[in-house]
Amino acid sequence: MTPSTPAAVRHLTVDAESAGQRLDNYLIRHLKGVPKTHIYRIIRSGEVRRNKGRVSADDRVEAGDVLRIPPVRLAERAEPDVALAAPAREFPVLYEDEAFLAIDKPAGVAVHGGSGVSSGVIEQLRRARPQARFLELVHRLDRETSGLLLIAKKRSALKALQDQFRERETGKTYLALVKGAWPTRLKVLDQPLIKYLLADGERRVRVTGRDDPDGMRSVTLVKVRGAAEGLGVPVAALGPLSLLEVTIKTGRTHQIRVHLASAGYPIAGDEKYGDFAFNRELARAGLRRMFLHAWRLRIAHPVTGASMELCSELPGELQRWAGL
Repeated sequence: MTPSTPAAVRHLTVDAESAGQRLDNYLIRHLKGVPKTHIYRIIRSGEVRRNKGRVSADDRVEAGDVLRIPPVRLAERAEPDVALAAPAREFPVLYEDEAFLAIDKPAGVAVHGGSGVSSGVIEQLRRARPQARFLELVHRLDRETSGLLLIAKKRSALKALQDQFRERETGKTYLALVKGAWPTRLKVLDQPLIKYLLADGERRVRVTGRDDPDGMRSVTLVKVRGAAEGLGVPVAALGPLSLLEVTIKTGRTHQIRVHLASAGYPIAGDEKYGDFAFNRELARAGLRRMFLHAWRLRIAHPVTGASMELCSELPGELQRWAGL
């Protein structure tokens, strides 16, 4: 049996260099030898505390935060690192320089390991680039979502880019195919969202009332790009479909999926918030994934400040559904 250090409560103080990191990434980096699944479990259960209060995995730590870590056993000789066990994989590069790179993430690949996923984009990319001194996710995409994903190659670039996302200075636009004929007059969805857990511990999100103190303001802008008659699919059995350009002003978990479904227009192929009978018909017609694609991103370069627009074209399996 592998010997382990005695378990005890720990208190970690976040330093200035770690400010802005997601809590889960911070703990993964500091709790070497602890399985990621266990780290996510102690966060969800409330055993991890920030300044004596509860905290979520996607909350960002700030310099001076004091984190209470419950007793966890740290193996003196840890099991093989997930990053080392991850298959080496490069992804299509849309842009790269010394500060960051933008890749085209395929659907079905998680951005990082954890919560039942052994490895994701970041672990596979680190494995493929062992010479890289620093590679960190700037933001997240759902596993089922394809498209633009930014990865920082310097900590200064990571902080500069994450500051832009946090201050809502980026323009993030997605392409989504939804059930129904979206009304062109409906252009703004401004509804608070709240996270909750299912009985099995799976995380979900729903719209809540404006008076809910736990609700997070969430704003989504919608523009109709194409209607059913302009799409390259057999629509008779499926009913009307709408191809939307969706720009998010806030980056909440599952924001687009929940906002569109709550408005009565679920995203095609969405297995969490979608129309399940409709999804079965879509699968029969050839669409076997969620039609949500991170299409366009406007940022200021993290070093030069120059305005940039990055774009990821729709993958082949979605193009005929968009009439392309």
